[in-house]
Amino acid sequence: MELNELWFLLVAVLFIGFFFLEGFDFGVGMSTRFVARNDLERRVLINTIGPFWDANEVWLLTAGGAIFAAFPNWYATMFSGYYIPLVFFLLALIGRGVSFEFRGKHDTKAWVKTWDWVIFIGSILPPFLLGVLFSSLVAGMPINSEMNMNAGFFDYITPFSLMGGLTVTLICYFHGLLFITLRTHDDLRERATRIAKRMWFVTVPVLAIFVVMAFFYTDIFQARPILLPIMIGATVVFYVISALALWKGREGWAFAFSGLGIVGTIGAIFAGLFPRVMVSSTSSLYDLTIHNAASGDYSLKVMTIVALTLLPFVLGYQIWSYYVFRKRVSSKEKMTY
Repeated sequence: MELNELWFLLVAVLFIGFFFLEGFDFGVGMSTRFVARNDLERRVLINTIGPFWDANEVWLLTAGGAIFAAFPNWYATMFSGYYIPLVFFLLALIGRGVSFEFRGKHDTKAWVKTWDWVIFIGSILPPFLLGVLFSSLVAGMPINSEMNMNAGFFDYITPFSLMGGLTVTLICYFHGLLFITLRTHDDLRERATRIAKRMWFVTVPVLAIFVVMAFFYTDIFQARPILLPIMIGATVVFYVISALALWKGREGWAFAFSGLGIVGTIGAIFAGLFPRVMVSSTSSLYDLTIHNAASGDYSLKVMTIVALTLLPFVLGYQIWSYYVFRKRVSSKEKMTY
C-alpha cells in the first residue's frame, strides 16, 4: 500500500470515528428537545455526554489536520469552496460547546432556555451540513483545471445533497437515542426506547432512499460495482440487527450495531470516492485524487511515523475515559450542567 493510499484510509477512519462517536453526541443534543420534558431531564441528558463530547470532536480536528498535511490541495479546494457552510458548521459547534458550560451559570428561565436552544441548533445543524457537504462532494462540484471550486447556491443545495443532510441527521439522532437508553434510568430510558423504535422506521427508509438517489446522482456504483453493494447490504443487516436488539431490550447490542450502520454508511461514501478525494462536475480530468492532491513522499513518511507513534496513546486515553464513565446517569446525582 502506498503512503497516499494509507493516508486516504486514515482520513476515512477518522471521519468514520467522528460520526460514530460525535454522532451520538449530536443525537443526545437533539433529544434535549424531543425526549426531555423538563430542565432536570435535560441536565441528565447533557451529563450523559459531558465527559465525552469534547474528546469526540478531536476526531474531526484530527481529520482536518490529516487532510491539511497529507492532501494540501484537497484541503485548499474543499475548505475554500465550502467556506460559507463550514463557517456555519464551526459556529454551530462553538455555540454548542459554549452552551454546555454557560447554561448552568445562572438559574433564570430565559438564560437556561436560550442555551438549551443553542444546544439543539448546535446539535442538528452540524450533521446536516456535513451530510450536505459529503453528498455534494461525491456527486461533483464545479472544480476547474487549477483545482479551484467556484460553486453557486444550487451547486451546494440539490435534492441529493439535502437528502444526504437529512440522512446523516437522522442516523445521528437514532444513534443518540440508543446511547440514552444505555446511560439513563427509568422514564428517560423508557421514553428514549419508545422514540428509538419509531425513529427506526423513519431512519432506515430515508437511508434507503438516499442510496437509491446515489445510484442516479453519482458514479460511485460504477466505480465500485461489487464492493459498494456488499457494504450497503451489510449496513442494512446492521440496522436490522440493531432493531431486533432494541425490541429485545439489549441496548448495548442495539447501540453497537447502530454504530456499525454508521461505519457502513460513511465507509461506503469513501469507498465509492476512492481514489478521488473530490469529484469535478466540470470534467473528470479535473478530479482531485490521492495522487494530484497529496504531499510529497518524505512528508507522508514523517507523518506516518508520528501518527503511528501517537495514535495508541490517544486511543488508549479515550477507551479509558469511556470505561471510567461507563455507569448510567441518574437524576439523583449532582447535575454538572
